[in-house]
Amino acid sequence: MLCYIDAFSGLAGDMLVGAFADAGADRDAISRALAGLATGGAIEWDRVQRRGMSAMKFRVTVNEPQKHRHLSGILKMIHGADLSEKVKQNAERVFRVLAEAEAAVHGVNIEKVHFHEVGAVDSICDIVGACVALELLGIDKIYCSPINVGSGTVYTEHGVLPVPAPATARLLRDRPIYSSGPAMELTTPTGAAFVTALAEGFGALPAMRIRSIGYGAGDRDFATQANVVRVMVGEASGAAESTTVSVIEANIDDASPQVIAYAMERLLEAGALDAIVIPAQMKKGRAGVLLQVIAAPEKGEELMALLFRETTTLGIRFHSAERRVQARAWVPVHTKHGVVRVKTSAEGFAPEYEDARLLAASSGVPLKEILAETAHEYLRTR
Repeated sequence: MLCYIDAFSGLAGDMLVGAFADAGADRDAISRALAGLATGGAIEWDRVQRRGMSAMKFRVTVNEPQKHRHLSGILKMIHGADLSEKVKQNAERVFRVLAEAEAAVHGVNIEKVHFHEVGAVDSICDIVGACVALELLGIDKIYCSPINVGSGTVYTEHGVLPVPAPATARLLRDRPIYSSGPAMELTTPTGAAFVTALAEGFGALPAMRIRSIGYGAGDRDFATQANVVRVMVGEASGAAESTTVSVIEANIDDASPQVIAYAMERLLEAGALDAIVIPAQMKKGRAGVLLQVIAAPEKGEELMALLFRETTTLGIRFHSAERRVQARAWVPVHTKHGVVRVKTSAEGFAPEYEDARLLAASSGVPLKEILAETAHEYLRTR
């Protein structure tokens, strides 16, 4: 089961719990699990409207003063509760990445971080409640859209800070973010920590069959956009035709052909999906090349570092793109010279070059004849 989080209007812990409940997670089960934490918080669920959109509002109210908590105390609370091991593990992962971000921002050891806004009762319930909901829905993998973080400033215990708040900004490093809508904080550290810790990837909607959709409401009702987060829950469709990739490019006019060729080999060995070199006329009339790499988003930073290391470029461009490919399969084809695998799809086929090359080299038969015979045998026997 997959879940796609559409953070077009930001992301916060309470919004996520509301959205998962709206998508079908049992609210009573979530409330019972949170009661076992003994935080003293009371759970409320409300059906609300946000710019005409019906959404679920999750609230935690407390009457007693909220105290600061350290990571060890929060983890002790979680592991002492009657929760499944998977829920405990996920909740701990979220709090650990949150503590690491706070520690880096404040320049202290992770064990000395004391959670204030994010360590309050409501935020503990937000994170644990969202993890419980994941299990109730049977979600195995989470994907997230680019995240709207908002703009302007936010009031905290440290005074007025820019949006995204320092911890949020650190959590969302290397993730796609943007700013749109009202000048306020739309994504909180809690929401950012959840997707940073648990999401498999960020970008376009993955190939899936949607089974349920849920909307979780934020506190305010904006004039320009619905203050909700949307989650879509379903099964992987098995279709490989649409994926999000990173396109990495560099213009190079001062490297030898040997350096470029070696860099291409290293990029492909490191996991690039494809790499090409395009001749280009550079500034000042110099001949150069455009080196372009296509990669899975999670490989982007590694491949850019390799490109800087192995070439003379001083600048790299990168952006996200949607890649459509046909589902493929391998079929072994027996020729009189040996076996060659053929890559097949709904629209065509192609003999595997490496198989044909090795067979041609070992048999002494021209490569073109091996390729032609393989194609003939495939068409004859399919």
